[in-house]
Amino acid sequence: MAEGLRMFAPPRENSESFSVSFGVVGWQFPEWFVTQDVRQQVSESGHQIRSRQLVHRSSLTRGKYIGDDRKKQNVVPVRFVRACRHGHIGDIDWYAFVHKDGSTCRANLWMDDVGTSGDITEIQVRCECGQSRLLSEAVETGGHHKAGALGLCDGSQPWLGPFANTRCEQPSRFLIRTASNAYFPQKLAVISLPPRNESVSKAVEQAWMFLEVAESVEDVKRERKKERVAKTLEGISDEEAWQEIQRRLNPSSESASRLKPDELKTLIACEYERGDDRPDGDFYARVLPEAVWDSPWMKSVRQVVLVHRLREVVAQAGFTRFEAANTNVEGELEIGVQPALLAREITWVPAIENRGEGIFIQFRTELLDEWVSKPQVQSYGSSLNAGFDIWKAEHKGSKREFPPLQYYLLHSLSHMLITQISLECGYPASSIRERIYAFDDVGYGILLYTGSPDSEGTLGGLVQEGRRIHEHMRQALCRCSIGSQSNARTCARLSAEARHGGKPHRTGRSCVCPVLRCRLGFRR
Repeated sequence: MAEGLRMFAPPRENSESFSVSFGVVGWQFPEWFVTQDVRQQVSESGHQIRSRQLVHRSSLTRGKYIGDDRKKQNVVPVRFVRACRHGHIGDIDWYAFVHKDGSTCRANLWMDDVGTSGDITEIQVRCECGQSRLLSEAVETGGHHKAGALGLCDGSQPWLGPFANTRCEQPSRFLIRTASNAYFPQKLAVISLPPRNESVSKAVEQAWMFLEVAESVEDVKRERKKERVAKTLEGISDEEAWQEIQRRLNPSSESASRLKPDELKTLIACEYERGDDRPDGDFYARVLPEAVWDSPWMKSVRQVVLVHRLREVVAQAGFTRFEAANTNVEGELEIGVQPALLAREITWVPAIENRGEGIFIQFRTELLDEWVSKPQVQSYGSSLNAGFDIWKAEHKGSKREFPPLQYYLLHSLSHMLITQISLECGYPASSIRERIYAFDDVGYGILLYTGSPDSEGTLGGLVQEGRRIHEHMRQALCRCSIGSQSNARTCARLSAEARHGGKPHRTGRSCVCPVLRCRLGFRR
């Protein structure tokens, strides 16, 4: 699945004094600072007010602010900035915010803290001309493409350096610079799996010196007349060999394939074992005999595959702010989401390589379809769909489709299994990840896996517990049924009918027993 991928290591700096130095260029942001010296005063109502001066970078001298008293004062970057949904971020125009009316006043600005909590409702921005404004008013927005208290976004991208602004008509939104919603990386994860027809791939590889010049099926037939080629391709048709040759000659043609459905096809095709069991191998898996895990509560399982070695490549394609933009059900980057750019001209993306192990469980399609057809499941699915429709109405650019109900079932089951397996496998629940496969044209399955950037991978604890998957399944189902009220929480917001603060919950995404490493980005 990750064939043709080129990985690069960071350049090493030469110790010689005249060599070219390497490093990462950093641009200063924000450009507004507050002084560390605090002026104490008492308001007319008797409240203690702590005031710190708000200064621009252009007013600093060697990183210090020199006031009217000629004393040097330490400064720290201001906590508050503005941003938009397209990932742009910039300094708040503090003069425009305080004066509202477009005044040209450039008197000194102050931040007055009238409370002890540091909450924005207790902070006001004050100009020495007499104008002041509560910081909480900066949260007000004017709606889609309408200017609020902070105006419209100017497309500022300070991480790309100066003169990197782009056109943007989104309203600027108030943002605390260190808040958890200030940065959401948009990542794409790919599992390296061998070709589905591994025997054909190996045969073509052995005869590649003869077959690389082939331009049609007829050329394959002609090359087969050679004794060495005929012996290598024994049991393989000319058409199968030609398809493999085309795949090798034009690997980019596979980009149109669906990522996770292709992974599922490869995992399902594992008859006994697949891949190479060697220390530097990317993939090695063996089917767990049905006699080991066969139990009455496992009747919906078709097969269990223990993945002893796997390689995961995680690349960052961009990032968003305020709300995470996750991959869709098929594992692809969602169409319609506009992430912020990582560079002006993208020639490479940051990526990491994880090596680890996992457990793959394939389920019987007919039994999952039977479950979906139940009236109570359909009723619950309708409420989830209603919540999803509300979410789509608020995200008009999103092309995400409502996932099948089988996906909800597998997603919840995977989290229950993660919670249960983590108690005995030696890995915390936060380090076990899941890949959900729910495709009516391919099949249904769950891959639970863990990985480490270390070249040695992981220690085998997850595979060892996979041999007891039937016991973990029983315990997970029992925990869910007994503690349904305490443990069966849902990821994000549940349905249109569920209400909080008088507003409908919006997403219609559900997951039992959420954990930190949910593939859809849900958090506990």
